[in-house]
Amino acid sequence: MQRSVPRRPLRFSTQTLLLQLSVVILVVLFSAAVHAWLTYDRVGSEAENQALTLARTVASDASVRADVLAISQQPGTPPPSQLAAGPLMEAAEAARTRTGALFVVITDETGLRLAHPDPERLGEKVSTDPSEALAGREVTTRNTGTLGPSAGAKVPVYAPDGTTVVGEVSVGYSMETVGQSVARDIGPVALTAAGALLAGVLGSFLLRRRLTRLTLGLEPEEISTLVHDQVAVLQGVDDGVVGVSADGRITVFNAAAQRLLDLPDLAGSRWEDAPVPDQVKSLTRAGSNSPEALELVAGGRVLVANARKALHRREDLGWVVMLRDRTELQQLTRQLDAVGTMSTALRAQRHEFANQLHTIAGFMSIGQHQQAREYLARLAATGPLKFPVDQAELLQDPYLQAFVGAKGVEADERGVALRIGPETLVRGQVAETQDVTTVLGNLIDNAVNAAVAGSATDRWVELEVLDEPDDDGGTLHIVVADSGDGLAEGTDPEAIFAEGFSTASGPLARNGSGGQGFGLALARQLARRRGGDVRVLESGSPGGPGAVFMATLPGTTAGTAGRTSTGTAGKDTHA
Repeated sequence: MQRSVPRRPLRFSTQTLLLQLSVVILVVLFSAAVHAWLTYDRVGSEAENQALTLARTVASDASVRADVLAISQQPGTPPPSQLAAGPLMEAAEAARTRTGALFVVITDETGLRLAHPDPERLGEKVSTDPSEALAGREVTTRNTGTLGPSAGAKVPVYAPDGTTVVGEVSVGYSMETVGQSVARDIGPVALTAAGALLAGVLGSFLLRRRLTRLTLGLEPEEISTLVHDQVAVLQGVDDGVVGVSADGRITVFNAAAQRLLDLPDLAGSRWEDAPVPDQVKSLTRAGSNSPEALELVAGGRVLVANARKALHRREDLGWVVMLRDRTELQQLTRQLDAVGTMSTALRAQRHEFANQLHTIAGFMSIGQHQQAREYLARLAATGPLKFPVDQAELLQDPYLQAFVGAKGVEADERGVALRIGPETLVRGQVAETQDVTTVLGNLIDNAVNAAVAGSATDRWVELEVLDEPDDDGGTLHIVVADSGDGLAEGTDPEAIFAEGFSTASGPLARNGSGGQGFGLALARQLARRRGGDVRVLESGSPGGPGAVFMATLPGTTAGTAGRTSTGTAGKDTHA
C-alpha cells in the first residue's frame, strides 16, 4: 500500500504574500462596489429630481390645468382617439421629446390616462398608485411600469383657481439610461481600482522580497529557535562575544564581554564610537594588517582577541569578535616559573647542605669535636638558607623572602646580583600574594633584563620594599632600580606601559605569542585596580644607573610581623 506523502506547508513569506493579496483584492472590490452603488444612487436621485422638475413644469402650465379641468367636468372620459389628438397629448409628448424622458403621463382626478406615449393606453387607469399625487402631495418613485423600470416623480394638477386637484402629471426616466450613465462613470473607477490592485500586488511582492531578505529566508519557527539558541549560547559561555553588523553597529555584546572589558552592554551603539580598546577595533577595519589573533591588557586582564567575517551565502553580515581570558593562565605560568625557580634554588641548597653535613661528619670522624662545634655555630649564625641576595634578612615576611630569594637565584644565573636596599622595612605580612607576585615579579624580571642588556660591567638590581600599616590593610611600596642603560632617549615614560612594549627592544610586533610586552602593562593595571599605581621615578642614563620604577599596592599586607631581623634573631638564639 502506497503511503501518502504529507504536503509541505507553505512558507511564511508565501502565506504573507497570499494574505496581503487577498486583503488588497477584497479592499479594492469592496471600494469599487461601494463607489458604484453610490454613483448609481446619485445618478438615480438626479433622474428623480429631473423628473420632479419636469412634472412641476407640465403641471403648472395654465393650458394643461384648464384642459384637465374641462375633461374632469365632462360626464365620462373622451375616447382614446379624441385624447390622442387633443392638446394634452400634444403638450405631454412635446415635453417628453424635448427632455428625453421615458414618459410624461397626465391623468384626471380618478387616475385615468389623458396623455401617454402609447396611444393604446389612453383612457386606462395608470399602473402605479396615483393616490399620493391626487391627495395634493409630490412624490418621487423608482418602480416598474408598462414602459419598464424607471425613476420618476408624480405631481398634482390643480384647477385654475389653485384649490382643487383635478389630476396628476407623472414623469419618468428609464433606469436603463441611469445604468448607462453609471456604466459611463464607473469606467474611471474601474481603472483606478485596477491600478490600486496592481500597486497592491507589486507592493506585496516587494514586501515579500524584503521580508525574505531581512529574515535570511528563515521561517518564524526557525527564527524563534535561533533566538533561544543564541541566548543560551551567548550567555552560557565564558568567552566574550561581540557582534558587529555590516553597517558598523554592535548587535551582540554578551555578559562575558561586559565582564572581560569591564563595560556595560553596548548593544545598539556604533562600533567605532564604543569605548572598546583600539586594538580590538583594528581587527575589523578594512585593509587592516592586524594578525589573526592578538593579546592585549584590558580591565586588569590579559585577553586574546580574534575576529571572523560573518557571511550568509553571499550576504555580508558583519564581524564576530571573540575574547578569551588568559589572565589565570598567565598567573599560573608565572607561579609555575616561581615554583621552578624556587625548586632550583632548593636543589642548590640541598647540595650545599649535603656538603656541610659531609664536613661535619669529617670533623667527627677524625675526632675534631671542637672544630665541629665552631662550624655549627657559624652555620647557625648565618641561617639555614643562603640565597644569593644581599641583605635578604631585611625581608621578614617569609613569602617575600622565598620569592625574592628565588628571583635572586634566577638573576645570579644570568650574572646579575639582586640586593635589598637598606631602607627596606616590612612589618606586616603579605595578604594578597597573587597581586604582589605579579607586580613584584614583573618589575624584577624587567630590571634583570635591563641589567643584562646594559653596558655596565657590574650588573645589579636593587629592591626596596616598605609597608605602610592601615586599618583596612597595609599598603606595600616597592622600588626597583637596575644597572642598565635606562630608557632610550626620547622615550615617553608612559609609553612603556602600553601593551606590546618591551624596555629591552622597544615596541614589539603584536603577534600574541611569547608573552613579551605585557608585564608592565599588566602590573600597572593590577595596581590601579587596587587604587595604587606603577610609574617611572627616573629614566636612567646610558652606562648606568638605569631606570627606577615604583609600585604602590594598597591593601596587600595585614597585621604586624612583630619580630626583628632574621640575622638578629639568629644571633640572639645563638647567644
